Amino acid sequence: MDTEKIILERNVSAFLIPSGDKVTLQKGEPVSITQALGGSYTVMLNGNLFKLDGDEADAIGKKTIQTIINPSDSEKKEVNEQQVWDQLRTVYDPEIPVNIVDLGLIYDCKLTKLEKGTKVDIKMTLTAPGCGMGPVITAEAKQKVQGIPGVVGVDIELVWEPLWNREMMSETALLQLGIL
Repeated sequence: MDTEKIILERNVSAFLIPSGDKVTLQKGEPVSITQALGGSYTVMLNGNLFKLDGDEADAIGKKTIQTIINPSDSEKKEVNEQQVWDQLRTVYDPEIPVNIVDLGLIYDCKLTKLEKGTKVDIKMTLTAPGCGMGPVITAEAKQKVQGIPGVVGVDIELVWEPLWNREMMSETALLQLGIL
C-alpha cells in the first residue's frame, strides 16, 4: 500500500465509496493510494475513499490501462470458461483487497457459442444488497469479460439467493484477510 501523498495532476472522475456516487476530484488535491489492484485504484481524500478506473490512472501519476479490442479480433475466436474466470479475478471490491471470484460473489458463468462468437452470462451477488458500489463492480466485470477476444456479449445478473456470507469466500480470500 502506498501511503505517500500524491497531488492530482488533473480533474478526475471517481466513484465515492461506499455509495457509488460519481464525483469529480479536483486537480491539485492531495490523495493517498489505499489499494491498487486489477488495474483500478482506491484513493483516500479528506478521510473519504474513492475508486478510480484504470483509464484515470494518469491523474495520480500511474500508467493508464486501456483495453482496446479490434472488433474483427473478437469474431470467431474460441473462448473458454477459464478465460472468463481469469478476467473476473482481475475485478476487486474497492474496499476489500480480494477479487470478486475469491470473495465468492460469482455464482454462475455460462458460455453460449453463437455464429459470430461467444455470449457470456454471469450470475453474481454482492456482499450486501444495498451496496452502492454494485453497479461499479458489475460494470467493471462486464467490461473486462467483454475484452476477451471472441466474446460478443456479456450479461450480468445480480442475484440475492443465496445471500452472500463469509463462508462463500475461498481459502485464499480468508488468508488474505487474516480470517483463517
